[in-house]
Amino acid sequence: MTARPACLLTDLAPGSAVRVEIEGAAGVVEVAVVRTEDGDVHAVSDVCSHGQVSLSDGEIEDHTVECWLHGSTFDLRTGAPLALPATKPVPVYPVTLDGERVLVDVDV
Repeated sequence: MTARPACLLTDLAPGSAVRVEIEGAAGVVEVAVVRTEDGDVHAVSDVCSHGQVSLSDGEIEDHTVECWLHGSTFDLRTGAPLALPATKPVPVYPVTLDGERVLVDVDV
């Protein structure tokens, strides 16, 4: 497991997401780093499994992110699609907090 710096916790207001690119063993991975209203931090693929658009531009509610294009909703903890039209999950990546630094492992 190789967690790499993604952003600072101060970059993430509660209920927001940022798009980052992280160099992994297989190349650059587009990641949405999300902070829920209750302060939990998650990392999922930034690419919607249905519409191929950025999930970091979507709405965050509880532990879900909604794709802004077609309304598919994904569980931030599991990547599972919770609303159509998406039927495939998005990858979820482990997050580690190191002080203010948010580290993400895209090589799992």
